[in-house]
Amino acid sequence: MLTQATQILKKYFGYESFRSGQDEIIRRVLNGEHTVGIMPTGGGKSLCYQVPALLKEGMTLVISPLISLMKDQVDALLQNGISATYLSSALSGTEIQERMNEVQSGLYKLVYVAPERLESPSFIDEIKDLPISLVAIDEAHCISQWGHDFRPSYLRIHYMIHQLSSNPVLLALTATATPQVQRDICHLLQIPEENMIVTGFGRSNLSFSVMKGQDRNEFLLSYLHQNPNESGIIYTLTRKTAEQLYEKLKKKGLSVGKYHAGLSSSERDKQQELFINDEIKIMVATNAFGMGIDKSNVRFVIHYGMPKNMESYYQEAGRAGRDGIESECILLFSELDVAVQRFFIEQLGSSDHHKNQETQKLYQMKEYCYTENCLQRWILSYFGEDRNEDCGKCSNCRDERTLTDVTKEAQMVLSCLIRLKERFGKTMLAQVLIGSSNKKVMEFGFQKLPTYGLLKSRSLKDVTNFIDFLTSEQYIGVSGGQFPILFVTDKGKQVLLGNEKVYRKEALKAVKIAAKDELFEILREVRKRIAIEAGVPPFVIFSDETLRDMCAKTPQTLIELKGVKGVGSLKLEKYGDVFIEAIQSFLHEHPEYTPTIEEKKEKKKKAGSENSHLQSYEAYKSGMSIDEIAKKREYARTTIENHLIRCIAEGMEFNWNKIFTEEQEKMIEKAVEEVGSEYVKPIKELLPDDISYFMIKAWVERRKLHEDV
Repeated sequence: MLTQATQILKKYFGYESFRSGQDEIIRRVLNGEHTVGIMPTGGGKSLCYQVPALLKEGMTLVISPLISLMKDQVDALLQNGISATYLSSALSGTEIQERMNEVQSGLYKLVYVAPERLESPSFIDEIKDLPISLVAIDEAHCISQWGHDFRPSYLRIHYMIHQLSSNPVLLALTATATPQVQRDICHLLQIPEENMIVTGFGRSNLSFSVMKGQDRNEFLLSYLHQNPNESGIIYTLTRKTAEQLYEKLKKKGLSVGKYHAGLSSSERDKQQELFINDEIKIMVATNAFGMGIDKSNVRFVIHYGMPKNMESYYQEAGRAGRDGIESECILLFSELDVAVQRFFIEQLGSSDHHKNQETQKLYQMKEYCYTENCLQRWILSYFGEDRNEDCGKCSNCRDERTLTDVTKEAQMVLSCLIRLKERFGKTMLAQVLIGSSNKKVMEFGFQKLPTYGLLKSRSLKDVTNFIDFLTSEQYIGVSGGQFPILFVTDKGKQVLLGNEKVYRKEALKAVKIAAKDELFEILREVRKRIAIEAGVPPFVIFSDETLRDMCAKTPQTLIELKGVKGVGSLKLEKYGDVFIEAIQSFLHEHPEYTPTIEEKKEKKKKAGSENSHLQSYEAYKSGMSIDEIAKKREYARTTIENHLIRCIAEGMEFNWNKIFTEEQEKMIEKAVEEVGSEYVKPIKELLPDDISYFMIKAWVERRKLHEDV
């Protein structure tokens, strides 16, 4: 049966083989086993039921939470020559009845419905005797009250299954489920836990970044100007911020739309359509946007503020790069975000237990923003997946920014805050520090303070940014309430006492996602023209991944085009000539063309290799330095260091004189005796700069090894 499934995959979807986990899920479904599939966003969940739907007798019922998602998937299936439809509240009563008549006559292989429709006894009555061979539940985490988007209607699914005379196979799929939510899905749908397939939560094409302590607007504008042709979503915490940011970006001439619950339903639909159809590049939105967006060519997701929990963040961030192309997820963090989210939690009309649960998740999200370890590893650990290797591409893994000692300036700010009796926000604090003659400053008599004008050589913006930095590093705390008040934390008091130094990294810089490729831009225009004529979003015609594969392979015949990823038989017949003509015309005018978009298969394969640390070890043993290995293997230095630390833990031989001198070893040992070995940072603070974190970790791992022996 899997051979037939692979043939279906190539014929209708244009792919030669299944991704990790897809084949096993499909095999189980075809064998009649109820199954739960936990796969990352963009991991190809929909194919896990679409392919079996074409092989099984009868029809497949798909329960999907949002109308827009259903519509996009049905459009894509129709483009691939597969009969499908959806039933939703967006249709008139007449349209629904017409489609139901067609469903009952066996016209469709796949029928999409919202979970709320299961609450209608008349709907259950109409479908109970239909030949439904498979029921697929998308976004299955919605069935769990521990999930981040609980939908009571999902609890009706199991009741509906028992009403169907056809005894269908059940397949539940989701991308964001903690171990608790996974158990809930199995329990509530009565699927044995051993029938659950978890392919992993990792997204190798996504790079994660957290920016804190610098101007959000400045970074955002720089980033958007660096990537003018890329589609992206900017999430804000409130409608007000979404409106303000939308207006600001619009005035800058950027192609931008907005989406939040304060807009009318028709306006939200209009904005969403513009974004899906590539009529606008950037969507500024609250979390009301995106759950049903199947747009595969979103190249970046920027959070203009910290989400309430990791489930929400990873699902929203996961809307980037669904086509498998390199994409970015950037979180612009401020300590004020925590106060805002705590306010939202307090407004919940729920039990204290639920509020405490949400508060716990909020502080786990805050922990993510402050971690100095690999961001992707942190995320995977949250979802119960442990990895031995860092991703090598997040902002922590590739952070090589220099540190500047700003202890003196920090003491000035903290001292001024004390003089203000910790009763004001950052604006007043900054105005006093620059020596402002603002009316309120004068009325309070702050011009008489010894800290007045201590930073008068700096602009108000610079000082405000510096206060944000001190807040992000937790030297300054923020109290809750509508008007946040600043105070000096215990950590900040240590700075005032001269017991701790403050170092600031240079600002995180915005970079281009990908180099410009002229042929890719031309093919994108061809795709858009076809999409307009067909009345579907451009990514439904071909994904960015397919266009980039065309650029890499430059096919000039239909036979060659058939070998491009994502080009199925029907699309080859419908659109092949148009794309071949465009490629031939371009190559005729640009005979020197070389694709600038690099295929990164080998690099990804290498990054995912179980023996990657052994390759680094062999290179190190051969005499190469850590920097040389990092350059040759195209990894961050920290990743190579972690490879070697792992090898030490596994008991491999090392020339310790190459790692640290006898004198350095004694200094590390003394520091460990003083503060213990549980945390590396306190050890580092007792040692001179020439002793690195790597040396400390290596010494600690070697000692553990000897203790175990």
